[in-house]
Amino acid sequence: MKPSTPQKASQGTSVKPGLTRPMTSEERRRAQRVLLRIAVKVHVTGKPLILDGFTHTVSANGALIIVSEPLAQGTKISIENVRAQKTVEATVVRPPQFNGDGSLIPVEFGAVSPNFWNIFFPPVVN
Repeated sequence: MKPSTPQKASQGTSVKPGLTRPMTSEERRRAQRVLLRIAVKVHVTGKPLILDGFTHTVSANGALIIVSEPLAQGTKISIENVRAQKTVEATVVRPPQFNGDGSLIPVEFGAVSPNFWNIFFPPVVN
């Protein structure tokens, strides 16, 4: 049996140590998040409930919204961007967290909507 010989890096088979680390949560994101405070109205599907709130963080896929009442994971809602007068369908994707301003509700749009917030998102860098 012959001893194995190391392969040259030019053959493309070696792996650089920095490329073998696991991706960070920021690198796994589908879209960039932007800290942005925008007034919103949250319409709960099938109920007359309308919550006034504002965004904490936004992306092309959804947002983290702050409202006065908690909404359960899986709740279907419509989010109205008050300033732009646009509405998008969304779903609460995790249980709410609470802070001094109210309930932090993470929501995901039914379809990617990069123009809903009327801002330009920076490109995703991986």
